[in-house]
Amino acid sequence: MAKAMEPNSKSRKELVLIKYAVFSRLLVLFLTISWRSFLQPYDTSAALNPPCLHHEEVTEESPPLNAVSKTLENGVVWDSVYFVRISQCGYEYEQTYAFLPLLPFFISLLSRTVFAPLVPLIGLRGVMVLSGYVVSNLAFVFAAIYLFRVSVIVLKDAEASFRASVMFCFNPASIFYSSVYSESLYALFSIGGLYHLLSGASNVAVLWFALSGCARSNGILNAGYICFQTMHRAYEALYLKRRVCVLVTGLLRCICICLPFVAFQAYGYYNICHGHKLEELRPWCKAKVPLLYNFIQSHYWGVGFLRYFRFKQLPNFLLASPILSLAVCSIVSYMKTRHELFISLGFQATEKEKRSSARLYSLKDALEPDVITSSNDNRDIRQRKPRRKDVTVINAAAKSNSPETTGYFSADVFPFVVHLGLMTATAFFIMHVQVATRFLSASPSLYWFASHLIASPRHRKWGYLIWSYCAAYILLGTLLFSNFYPFT
Repeated sequence: MAKAMEPNSKSRKELVLIKYAVFSRLLVLFLTISWRSFLQPYDTSAALNPPCLHHEEVTEESPPLNAVSKTLENGVVWDSVYFVRISQCGYEYEQTYAFLPLLPFFISLLSRTVFAPLVPLIGLRGVMVLSGYVVSNLAFVFAAIYLFRVSVIVLKDAEASFRASVMFCFNPASIFYSSVYSESLYALFSIGGLYHLLSGASNVAVLWFALSGCARSNGILNAGYICFQTMHRAYEALYLKRRVCVLVTGLLRCICICLPFVAFQAYGYYNICHGHKLEELRPWCKAKVPLLYNFIQSHYWGVGFLRYFRFKQLPNFLLASPILSLAVCSIVSYMKTRHELFISLGFQATEKEKRSSARLYSLKDALEPDVITSSNDNRDIRQRKPRRKDVTVINAAAKSNSPETTGYFSADVFPFVVHLGLMTATAFFIMHVQVATRFLSASPSLYWFASHLIASPRHRKWGYLIWSYCAAYILLGTLLFSNFYPFT
């Protein structure tokens, strides 16, 4: 049964959630520093910082490393090395174009403005690392808040939404959300975009989705939510014999979401291919569709369909097996319960579900003023919403009391399950499979399914197992990742 949430209750839950999010980040940072101080890192070359190739102004002599700058620079491991280097020197080498520019942009912005006075104390590189930590951890806290708001709108259950959001705070990929990595920014703009989409502010959602594509390449998959919404609204427009301009609008929105990623590929093409003789061109420059990102992933990291299916990679498949198992179980459980939605691509959702859906199925909220139906002493009171597009979390939580339209198995969850299925297949068949832990960690439906298991008396043991998995990977991740050992 959906649990209506009063304004004070909503504020209290968000405040408690912020405390959980901040505590989880402090815990991860504490564990990272502790493990790093106890153990010798496998690779110590990350501290090397050769002069930039093209920017002489940033190669000035830095102050001697002190305890603070050493601690900061010790945290520059794995992909963090690339992000910090790009922030400092720009895109110098071909393989650096695999790292999209949003995080380096924020690092560069903060290090040259807010934290610029600290440069004489800890050096420019130390300031950039500090900026990266601040951006990632702040973005994570806001992502947790947006996940709670999205969950309330979709699940229409405040308690289940809160459980899912707390689980996100302690997710198994936590180490990456507190490091100089792009996961936090991607989660913020992806989940924030979903909130605006479900609230009716579709154009704002497009902007947020486009920014998620500037953080990670899989951000362009968020266009799938717009495609799903457009598909259902176009069908309803045809059924109601109205103009199907929603098709054109949906297409333009999808193009806008993909545009930043495409523009970055064009930027790479211009820097690497433009102005060179034919015999000097890199192989990808000569392709009919010169995609720099695909070439880098394939050439430098061996990413491709079934290319990771080798016996020597069995440990990495085992490392990814918990998150992949949880994802597959969540998808299969939904398919078994709502198989008619899968068969019909959501078109067999009941009329009641479409009326109470979070602006994903119905065209009415795009063409007519919204109406809230409240119940008090068996009387229906109909009133118009305020004249703004955003639907409040409070109204969404109170909108329906039917089990059919609430919880993990509601029709609103269907597009999220499809999105998770596509991501899971990509992680398993194409990517380095161990990356699945962080690749899938920003998928809301994972946490909704876990919340459902934890609350179910029949599946209580699975809830304990999920929490144990999260705790183990937080400990393991902070131990291995911080000391430059392979994790995910």
